[in-house]
Amino acid sequence: MKLQTTYESNNYPIIIKHNALDHLHQYIKQYKDIVLIVDGTIDKEWNETLNFITSEYDAHKLVIPSGESTKSLDFYGQSIETLLSNKLTRNTCIIAVGGGATGDFSGFLAATLLRGVDFIQVPTTILAHDSSVGGKVGINSKHGKNLIGAFYRPKAVIYDLNFLSTLPYTEVLSGYAEVYKHALLNNDNDVNEIETHFTNKKTLASLNEIEYYIYKGIETKLNLIVQDEKESHVRKFLNLGHTFGHAVEYTFKIPHGHAVMIGIIFQFIVANKVLNQNFDIAHYINYLKSLDYPLNIIESFEFDPLYELMLKDKKNDQLGVQMVLLDGIGHPVVKHVGKSTLLESFKDLQTYFKK
Repeated sequence: MKLQTTYESNNYPIIIKHNALDHLHQYIKQYKDIVLIVDGTIDKEWNETLNFITSEYDAHKLVIPSGESTKSLDFYGQSIETLLSNKLTRNTCIIAVGGGATGDFSGFLAATLLRGVDFIQVPTTILAHDSSVGGKVGINSKHGKNLIGAFYRPKAVIYDLNFLSTLPYTEVLSGYAEVYKHALLNNDNDVNEIETHFTNKKTLASLNEIEYYIYKGIETKLNLIVQDEKESHVRKFLNLGHTFGHAVEYTFKIPHGHAVMIGIIFQFIVANKVLNQNFDIAHYINYLKSLDYPLNIIESFEFDPLYELMLKDKKNDQLGVQMVLLDGIGHPVVKHVGKSTLLESFKDLQTYFKK
């Protein structure tokens, strides 16, 4: 399966298949220098598979820790100085092999190294089907998640589905949140289809036909980003569940998708109040429980620290917190939500987990 961006220029392919790494050669053979940045866990589990990059292309290799810990100014500073010590030229391509954090971090290195070198995304998680597409790269600040970054397109996204075979279930859950989010942004039929296909932990863990839903998720994202690359209007819809979710993720250091799913539940509660919707909150909570999302953490939430982080969300303006809300499945809107409504919704969220 292959998708392609449709900007006016500077487009890139997205190849989604088993053994997609075989296509990497055609995209890197022209570069003087290759830098392989690989997640440490992937390096251990897939070293032999990735060995051709260092052996055939004499690539520089930088192994980085898994997860969000890499996305700091300190680690960025260490890493870019390491790369500069190799006397790289602008005819360099960085290959990012790992999950969403690895792609975000490596892309930011590419955007800033020598004022910009090329990079290729090789996502290894379900979650990265979302983050590897769209050209958002960046690192975290002490003030919040992804507040330092750039819009910087990759030269290609090579999504080799073989990597998914070693994903722990917690990573499957994290990635599924973004796949499910894309269905919510589409229509009722897509939501019913995915809920019917993945009904419980056993069916989701099997990853049966996951490539079909990954493809649909990327297609959904592409339809929005080609209209609005730099998030001035419709691309904001992709932040469904993220305003509250990012605050939860940053505070409790839980996987991104786990936090986004909680954020999605929260926006359903807010949408019922602000948009007079009638979403069945219990249905969505029960569905997430059937998939074994760890939702008990919600009982320990405190409103004020999370609200302070929500105030720092990148979508906000001078009028305050803006949230993406569903005005019905498949009908996202961006609305300002006042503190009193957020607090009331927060109390309702916790009430569901005290029953």
